[in-house]
Amino acid sequence: MNDLQFGNPSSIYLLAFVAVGIGLVAWAAIARRRTASQFATEGQRRRLLPTGASARHWTSAILVTASLALIAVALTDIRWGKTWREVPQKGIEVMFVLDVSRSMLAEDASPNRLARAKQQIKDMVDEMAGDRVGLVSFAGDTRQSVPLTSHYEDFRQTLDSVGPHTVRSGGSRLGDAITAAANGFLSKTNEHKAIVIFTDGEDQESDPVGVAEKLYADQGIRIFTVGLGDMDQGARVPESEDGRGGYVQYKGQQVWSKMNGAVLQQIAEKTNGAYIPAGTRRVNMSDVYHGYVANVEQGEFETAKINTYIARYQWFAIPALALLLLEVLLATRRVRRATIATVAGVAKTLESKRKAAA
Repeated sequence: MNDLQFGNPSSIYLLAFVAVGIGLVAWAAIARRRTASQFATEGQRRRLLPTGASARHWTSAILVTASLALIAVALTDIRWGKTWREVPQKGIEVMFVLDVSRSMLAEDASPNRLARAKQQIKDMVDEMAGDRVGLVSFAGDTRQSVPLTSHYEDFRQTLDSVGPHTVRSGGSRLGDAITAAANGFLSKTNEHKAIVIFTDGEDQESDPVGVAEKLYADQGIRIFTVGLGDMDQGARVPESEDGRGGYVQYKGQQVWSKMNGAVLQQIAEKTNGAYIPAGTRRVNMSDVYHGYVANVEQGEFETAKINTYIARYQWFAIPALALLLLEVLLATRRVRRATIATVAGVAKTLESKRKAAA
């Protein structure tokens, strides 16, 4: 079993329907004979259920059942044996920019803004196939947490580990983070590049709109922004990541953080991107990816050589088709013979009547 792979394993349950069909055919045959024994004499039973007819019935049932069983196995997309093949890589380069400042610990988005942003990034990565992804985390300073890669599992593991503790200083300098993300792209062409920012929009005079506009003009980098947090009332900012150390205070008053959607919308508009005001809602990031980010023009990457299982479904589909054709031929021949016999019988009867009349 270790050498087998099923591309569509759920189809194996179709064999259960085949088994039920076998049971129904057997039950129908037994019921027919039982009924005939109750209401017909021995001679009548031989005429109603001749030995040859029973054999033909079971032959047809076996052929159809075997064909359906083979089709069920073929639908599982069964594979075994491996081969090396070259696969051209095509997609886009996506740099995720994640705000890990302390304000992202606010709990207006459950469980908090940072955790919600991480889950939204994972939801987008789950929709990708062939795209390269990277991660820049920022607060008062910026860190490239994951260089561009196609290894999504490694990306997810690093994403889980980042937080306010992974940057040296607090605050929020979004413009610096955008610059760092742009410098992280592998390709130097003005195509297939996108930055997706997850933040509450707070910024400390780093001119993120001007930086984004210049990058779009020089390199064609499109920027998509996802705003997190409540825009009206906001929420208090916890002292620690576990939420057990109370709340941040300034001059004796608790600090409340609100989402600044205006700056995020400007960044998206200046770079032909899109602004998603997620706020405190749960947003379907699959729709966001396919509706916006996936529309960035794709580029050709280097060819990858992968070791894949060989599809063998045709080994079952072809015999299944052959058995069905055989059953059709046999049924057609039986009908043809019955028709010829009926015509001959009618002709014989007419001939007998003609002779009697003469």
